[in-house]
Amino acid sequence: MQNFIINITQENFELVKNEKIGCFIISQDLNDDFIISFIDMAKKSGKICLISGNYAEINPEKYFSDGAILDLSKEEYPQKIIKTFKIKYPKALIGVVSRNRRHEAMLISECEPEFVIFKVWKDGFEKSAELINWYSDFFLIQCAVWPVDGADTSVLKTDFVIVDDVNFKN
Repeated sequence: MQNFIINITQENFELVKNEKIGCFIISQDLNDDFIISFIDMAKKSGKICLISGNYAEINPEKYFSDGAILDLSKEEYPQKIIKTFKIKYPKALIGVVSRNRRHEAMLISECEPEFVIFKVWKDGFEKSAELINWYSDFFLIQCAVWPVDGADTSVLKTDFVIVDDVNFKN
């Protein structure tokens, strides 16, 4: 069964109270006071919070978050960035957005993030589904999908589905 990770895109505390949600992604582009308050509320409820944004500027310690989402889907050599981040923030949980190609997914997995994220579009869904199902069968590292345009992810072998807060329905 897939679990949800909710991507917080706007200032709203309502989803923190939802018992079905165990993990949040919060953009560092939101107001700092909101981010800190949201993370504090979520952690008191035993939930995980990960910061997202420009990976070069992400600082999980600034917001007292549990870790970060690193979008390395446009990087040629993601391993160096992951290794540097792990040295700088050794206690941080890391989710990494990969290109939708086997080679890049393998390179990222060698760095042992907590989970690898694949973005999924309706156009090209079959190719993405093949990659995600292959990855889930081949690797022990957890896998998440982030549907970009409402693609149906229920048929995918994935541990997590990332959903924007505005699109989440109980």
